[in-house]
Amino acid sequence: MKNQRFVVAGVLIALALIAPLLVYPVFLMTALCFALFACAFNLLLGYAGLMSFGHAMFFGMGGYFFGYVVKAMGLPPEAGLVAGVGGAALLGLVTGALAIRRQGIYFAMITLAFAQMVFFICVQAPFTGGEDGLQGIPRRALLGGLIPITDDLALYYVVLAIFLFGFAAIFRFTHSPFGQVLKAIRDNEQRALSLGYEADRYKLLAFVLSAALSGLAGATKAMVLQFATLTDVSAAMSGEVVLMALVGGLGTNTGPVLGAFVIVAMQNYLASFGEFVLVIQGAIFVVIVMAFRKGLVGEIGDWLRARRKAS
Repeated sequence: MKNQRFVVAGVLIALALIAPLLVYPVFLMTALCFALFACAFNLLLGYAGLMSFGHAMFFGMGGYFFGYVVKAMGLPPEAGLVAGVGGAALLGLVTGALAIRRQGIYFAMITLAFAQMVFFICVQAPFTGGEDGLQGIPRRALLGGLIPITDDLALYYVVLAIFLFGFAAIFRFTHSPFGQVLKAIRDNEQRALSLGYEADRYKLLAFVLSAALSGLAGATKAMVLQFATLTDVSAAMSGEVVLMALVGGLGTNTGPVLGAFVIVAMQNYLASFGEFVLVIQGAIFVVIVMAFRKGLVGEIGDWLRARRKAS
């Protein structure tokens, strides 16, 4: 079983390496950024059982921090990425420390309230560019000029490396004792407390890690598309990441990646339908919830396990 996983991972990485030769690189980079965002959200909801309605504030602020540091301060992209991750983590620490004091729908509504406040700040604050956002963020070379990223193909491999780093980090978290405690808290918090685990501390750590990785995804997206706008901090974006995780499969490692690619592909290739894309997304969401309650990857995994048992 373990060998099969290594083979599948090797095949997927090989496909990812040759993919920009077959598919438009900017589409792939955008999908990878949203895939990392969906994986970070899945760490919080799929493993810790915490439903956030405001996760776009970390994704969007990661982009704003990156854009301000690179464009206004003139610093290299590495500094922008660090600022995006650090700023989102700090925001996650402040909001998470208050939000985890409540559970269920109350936790979700608190995160939504914080996200609305962040959205208002982004509309009013001078460093975000208001309704125009930050446009024309320059693509400067990485590592002191060693890696020029003005070319889309070169930048794709940088984005792929960032995604694999984030994905590997989440995989390590969820397959460690820390991840097992998160699952225990998700399944039965009172039992976890009775076993001596400080549930609030674990939930806060999961919240901050998820926020930091969401900030990394947002900063990478700003580096790719060279802008950061209000759309990335809006409530609609928070809803989209929920949709990505549910379509792919909550609590699975690869489910949010597949879900992100499905949603981004629909937005990209069905753009000619205009606002009707939202109707199509809604219809797919209803079908997934009704027929694939564990998401695409979750249902496929159950089917494969049933076949192995039958044989």
